[in-house]
Amino acid sequence: MTSEVLPIGSRAPYFELPEPATGNTWRLDNFSDKQALLVMFICNHCPYVVHLKKAFTDFAKDYLSKGLGIVAISSNSIKSHPQDGPQFMAADAKQYGYPFPYVYDESQSVAKAYGAVCTPDLFLFKKVADGFVLVYHGQFDDSRPRNGQPVTGKDMRAAVDCVLSGNEITFPPKPCVGCSIKWA
Repeated sequence: MTSEVLPIGSRAPYFELPEPATGNTWRLDNFSDKQALLVMFICNHCPYVVHLKKAFTDFAKDYLSKGLGIVAISSNSIKSHPQDGPQFMAADAKQYGYPFPYVYDESQSVAKAYGAVCTPDLFLFKKVADGFVLVYHGQFDDSRPRNGQPVTGKDMRAAVDCVLSGNEITFPPKPCVGCSIKWA
């Protein structure tokens, strides 16, 4: 399976996805009052995501009140990875206290529209008059499972700080590293 990478400056593709933990449906429009939107493609089982789950919660608590919207999306096929299914997503969201919606892309169409290829795969958009445009597609930080580097979120924090302060992101993004999305 190949996906076209969403280029910087692209509009955020529309989504309308269910949140297993609440039964709510989330749409791109739900974030229209935010200055920026972080779309995170994650899952339950990938060690690279597991390594960052608590940090994602802490990061969200630091930035949600500052004008950042966050949505986490699981697009993995549950045929090959049933542990990424909706009931387990709901349990994960509760266990880690996610203060953001964790939604299910069963058709994988949203992952394809964004060009997501791995978990985690992180896309930061800034608000413009009629939607959101991509300004950063890159890693959370340099920490990886077993590499000994602390999880700080420094790359994403720097990018979000630029966007929320009205500045351009002037540093090159480092690519996301993780497990491949499990395509159906």
